[in-house]
Amino acid sequence: MSRNLTADLASDLRRRIVDGVIAPGAKLPSENTLISEFGVSRTVVRSALTRLQAEGLVETERGRGSFALTPHPHGDPPAPGGRPVVSLEDRLLLLEFRVGVEAEAAALAARNRTDRQLRAVMNSLEEFTASADHPAHAMKSDYDFHKAIAAASGNPFYSDCLASLGQTMIAMPRTRLMTGQEHYARDHFEQVVHEHRSILEGIADHDGPAASAAMRTHLANSRRRLVSATRTPQKPEGRRKDVPERDS
Repeated sequence: MSRNLTADLASDLRRRIVDGVIAPGAKLPSENTLISEFGVSRTVVRSALTRLQAEGLVETERGRGSFALTPHPHGDPPAPGGRPVVSLEDRLLLLEFRVGVEAEAAALAARNRTDRQLRAVMNSLEEFTASADHPAHAMKSDYDFHKAIAAASGNPFYSDCLASLGQTMIAMPRTRLMTGQEHYARDHFEQVVHEHRSILEGIADHDGPAASAAMRTHLANSRRRLVSATRTPQKPEGRRKDVPERDS
């Protein structure tokens, strides 16, 4: 019986996260709220949350509660050969793929962008920069920045590619949800802002090689940060050591 209750609760919360009702970075209802809403025991609630943690949809920190992470695109129409990003290996392979696609898109954007498209890239970067304290907004504006560059390339297939990947290509850095890691998270965020700005400068200057190189550097650094976080977890004592930080 409890197994069905656990599955039902996990399914409901999973649907809320994937549909965006609970945005990435947003806090889930408290255990007491879920107990009252679903009429289940605390054991059922914790079992459901554990299941969502294993799926990479939820991160729980003692004393703060549970937070939604980047949802997997199971609800999106699958692209040809598409696959969900559910593991560290998947994340690294996706970054490798993005280097080839987005470095060329940035070079084309520097050559082909219009003033209006350049403003769209600039506006996305401004929104990202202003979202340091709001993880969900940061992830959305990060994705918008990369989409704006793809659109500025002048080749709609680049936009189609990023649309097929969805916002899941921008992962929620878990350090943003952890107490005691504010300095680390701020340094990480400011570095990403700097990398984005370098890409923008290349595009604004019509300098294709510079824009392409800046995009390659950004995605290579994202990979390095991701791998580094798995080898040297930046988390308080007592947290799980088998959960990699995801990087954008």
